[in-house]
Amino acid sequence: MNKFKYFFILVIALTGLVSCNKDDDNDIVLEPLRDYAVQYATDKATIESYLNTHYIVITENEGDAEDRDVVIDSIENPATQVPIMSYKANVGTAVFPQLKSKNVDLHGITYELYYLVLREGIGEYPVNTDAVLTSYNVSYLRNVAKTDKFPAYVASTFVEESRYPQTFWDLSGIGATGATAVGIRGWGEVFPELKTGNSAVNGDGTISYTDFGAAVMFLPSGLAYYAGGSSIPSYSPLVYNVKLYQVMRLDHDNDGVLDSDEDKNGDRYLRDYRSTILYPNAPVNPDDTDGDGVPDFMDIDDDGDGYTTRSEITKAANEFGIVNGVNFGPSRYFPFEAFVIEDDPLTPNINESSNSEPKGIPSFVKTETVDGVVKNVYDYSTPGRLKIHLDKDHNATKVTTVTSKK
Repeated sequence: MNKFKYFFILVIALTGLVSCNKDDDNDIVLEPLRDYAVQYATDKATIESYLNTHYIVITENEGDAEDRDVVIDSIENPATQVPIMSYKANVGTAVFPQLKSKNVDLHGITYELYYLVLREGIGEYPVNTDAVLTSYNVSYLRNVAKTDKFPAYVASTFVEESRYPQTFWDLSGIGATGATAVGIRGWGEVFPELKTGNSAVNGDGTISYTDFGAAVMFLPSGLAYYAGGSSIPSYSPLVYNVKLYQVMRLDHDNDGVLDSDEDKNGDRYLRDYRSTILYPNAPVNPDDTDGDGVPDFMDIDDDGDGYTTRSEITKAANEFGIVNGVNFGPSRYFPFEAFVIEDDPLTPNINESSNSEPKGIPSFVKTETVDGVVKNVYDYSTPGRLKIHLDKDHNATKVTTVTSKK
């Protein structure tokens, strides 16, 4: 009897559990993925309303972690609180902050991305596939409906902050060795517009950063998390206050050439157009040497000659270091041009200046036929010559035997 009672209780409990799960499932509303163009139109209106109805206060405290912190609030006194949008007038001048915008082609539409430059920085620019060390804080925007007492407005909700960063973030979103993927495309569009600054180690071991680039990004959801973002509601425009402290150069295809050195047109933006979802109308890639559709920063054979880039940037075993009194220099061609080693004053009996590197990075020039064999002729001396791994005509080890007609 007791066994039957316990069995009966168990059946009832299981039935209730199933019923609860069924009710929970009925409460879940799965929203269809929104059209990118429609959502962007909404986000753009939200962001521009925010820029026109809010003002910004910037902390200037050089050397402290609070330097270039911002507080953004709604305008209550237009006489003293100017809208963020008004800083567009400073673009092209030496006055900061400057509200800039750029067009980003993605998802088959053109996003207008606003970013407020608080200070450009004085150091080096990253490319959009480098990793950055940055402090940041982030909030998301939402539209609040009109009520009887208050008009409609755009509200900002704080999400999180990283004031003392330890992690380098890979702007490409791939997550190369030594860096963590960002996953926010807007970062890769704005950080290349900023420069690093200076850093100094304090007596307590902490690091102070000065003169770094700083900005506030206003990202439409299509350049942020779009339909998913953990604690951030779906389809939320984001506001990021960022400071660029350091840059880590990455090599995503591990070919021995840094991504930043595979930026052929020097615009600091490297694109991978192979995704038809991201780029349904992909243009010709200026950073794809062999035109195979794989950008150089993801291509282990940049010039498409059948030899890996890594093998092409490496000198022969007997052509690096000092060989028979001749200094052949580093073991890899790239990124070294031919150079002259200055005489070391600490070794007065040795004249190092005479040991110039005789072979820098060769550039393929032409072919010539010698004794019926076609050979490549290289130029090792012209400054600024093409790098061997970016020379589509390079054929370092192949030779063709030509049979002459009698």
